[in-house]
Amino acid sequence: MTLSVYEMASAAGLPCEIDPALVSAIANMQSDNSSIEEEFKITCLLLVFIAVSLPTLCLDPNSFYSREHGGHQNNIHCLATAVNHLAAAMFTVQRKNIQTQLQEFLKVASSILLQLGQNVERVEIKNRDSIYLILHMIVEQSPFLSQDMLEMCFPYVLLRNAYREVHKTFIHTMG
Repeated sequence: MTLSVYEMASAAGLPCEIDPALVSAIANMQSDNSSIEEEFKITCLLLVFIAVSLPTLCLDPNSFYSREHGGHQNNIHCLATAVNHLAAAMFTVQRKNIQTQLQEFLKVASSILLQLGQNVERVEIKNRDSIYLILHMIVEQSPFLSQDMLEMCFPYVLLRNAYREVHKTFIHTMG
């Protein structure tokens, strides 16, 4: 029933929490051979893969967040939108609770990023603050997650320091 409402709202040009076109496309991709439980496991593995891949983005020099452009130089800030829309669509097709599953993703990603903070090798933590911002962007853009949920598994002080470091590198001059 809710999906029908989203389809009507989307057709009218209104933004929706769950993209009905994406839900339809994912539902049409399912094969007769796979069960809903197999699809659910694959979806969870995809989210775990994304979470554990976040630290490797620190090694890319283009992962630096540019305040001037309002995003990362290699466009990884788009990852926040992709995670939210894909997770919502996939878990809708599988009839799973989107909020619960995204909270699990948040816990895994937070744990991985907290381990990154313990690393003392300068090369690997070069863009750490910029990667922390991605986690915050995922929560900001999600209708299913809240700041309180983020603060339960990722210390706010790290986000505050990350924003300060990223904004400190941008020299803003008034003319």
